[in-house]
Amino acid sequence: MSKYYNAKRTRNLYNPVSDEPFRLSRSKIDLFLECPRCFYLDRRLGVGRPPGFPFSLNTAVDKLLKKEFDIHRAKGTRHPLMETYGIDAVPFEHEKIDEWRDSLRAGVQYVHPDTNFLVTGGVDDVWINPKKELIVVDYKATAKESEVNLDADWQIGYKRQMEVYQWLFRRNDFTVSDTGYFVYCNGKTDRKAFDGKLEFDVNIIPYKGSGHWIENTLSAIHKCLSVENIPEAGDGCDYCSYRKAVGELENQL
Repeated sequence: MSKYYNAKRTRNLYNPVSDEPFRLSRSKIDLFLECPRCFYLDRRLGVGRPPGFPFSLNTAVDKLLKKEFDIHRAKGTRHPLMETYGIDAVPFEHEKIDEWRDSLRAGVQYVHPDTNFLVTGGVDDVWINPKKELIVVDYKATAKESEVNLDADWQIGYKRQMEVYQWLFRRNDFTVSDTGYFVYCNGKTDRKAFDGKLEFDVNIIPYKGSGHWIENTLSAIHKCLSVENIPEAGDGCDYCSYRKAVGELENQL
């Protein structure tokens, strides 16, 4: 794989006349809601946003949490965090758990009949309660002085992420709890020294999801991709603002 950003690709583009289901990830649904113009340029015309830098520390936390919860998954026991927060559940043991976690090659999948989208999403974890309801779980990592929560405007993306995962499992005929959980790791910055070790406070934050917006959003995405016109930019899109400013300056030269 090239280490350079491919500014124009020819694969994985939406073709309005194709009968093949078009793969639509959870993150691309969020991109559409953020900026229809960036979404159309990406999925229809093959010009995606430049990639950001990988969050290697977050990835390490994610891997370690999965290993930790997998120990209890194999034993069918509650994790101590579940005990602390009074969550009556255990990690869900299922043959497809690794497939559901693989957002790039698999994930939880469902072909939406009205749009022919293959909707996908890679979940971090799944628990199950005594009522046999699946509980969607997402891991997050940060480092901030204040207590972690879900109150910031930009965290609407976290909530939509949870809701898409819940919707996908329901479409795969699972009974799913409306309440999911964010396992939120907050790096401690009040230690006297680093000493080659970063410690975290780990909190579990419940969130009651609602997927009422998903069907209408999928219809809007299908309509967006099916026309030849590039849509307007989303409110406050930094990428579109940058392209517009550069274009105006170039036209003056």
